[in-house]
Amino acid sequence: MLTVLEAINLSSEYLKKKGIESPRFNAEMLLAHIMNFKRLNLYLAFDRPLTEVEISNYRELIKRRSRFEPLQYILGSVEFFGLNFKVDPSVLIPRPETEILVETIIEKVGSEPAEILDVGTGSGNIAVSLAKNLPQSNITGIDINQPGLNLAEENIKLNGVQNVRLVLHDILNSNLESLKRNQFDIIVSNPPYISSDEFPRLAPELKVYEPKDALTDFSDGLKFYREISAKAKYLLKPKGKIFFEMGKGLHEDIKKILRMNSFTKIEIKKDLQNIERVIFGELN
Repeated sequence: MLTVLEAINLSSEYLKKKGIESPRFNAEMLLAHIMNFKRLNLYLAFDRPLTEVEISNYRELIKRRSRFEPLQYILGSVEFFGLNFKVDPSVLIPRPETEILVETIIEKVGSEPAEILDVGTGSGNIAVSLAKNLPQSNITGIDINQPGLNLAEENIKLNGVQNVRLVLHDILNSNLESLKRNQFDIIVSNPPYISSDEFPRLAPELKVYEPKDALTDFSDGLKFYREISAKAKYLLKPKGKIFFEMGKGLHEDIKKILRMNSFTKIEIKKDLQNIERVIFGELN
């Protein structure tokens, strides 16, 4: 009978040969999921024999991961900003870099109440994280994707927040009547910023499994920044602020877009890889 340690070692080697990054971590996370353990608890159970059902289920998950299906989709959840979020292939997987965006807004809002619009809310990770940390504020999450909004609704309930509402809305093609004029103090977005030229070079986990329209704008990577910045003048209150996550090398172009749309006091924050990751400014 295969023990926990033997299963992890065999699976780690297999995933390594298949080209999966951090194969040991992946093998441990998948086995912990099968056994309904926390990952660290596996270390206390290395000698425990696995049942035939556990071995069969584990093999299936390892097979899925070996085909580059993202670990988060297999597990069905991901941690973001200290909270747990359900994820599935209808939404982009929340990433650590986006925590900088959330952190920056929390710092700027402080203890003041704010009306916040999250454009392209996806799993709701930004909206829910803001709602949890800014209980005096109200967050409106909009998205074109109804399955994604359904998942965001689950994440609102999962994390016990009351100050988020969700609206089905296409920021590119819809008029703004469902959103009131001068309604918001802050607009935030982590829009699709992979260009159509760059998309084919993405890792398989991204280009095969994650929703394409949440990754790329099928253009130059700047389409959503132009559209959201232009419409922000209608949606924001005087002196309202806009916050974007952005891809590598886009900061100068986005800065120009913001300036063209009457935003001043523009600032940029870098991520841990020293990449310009967050940009924000104030409507003049």
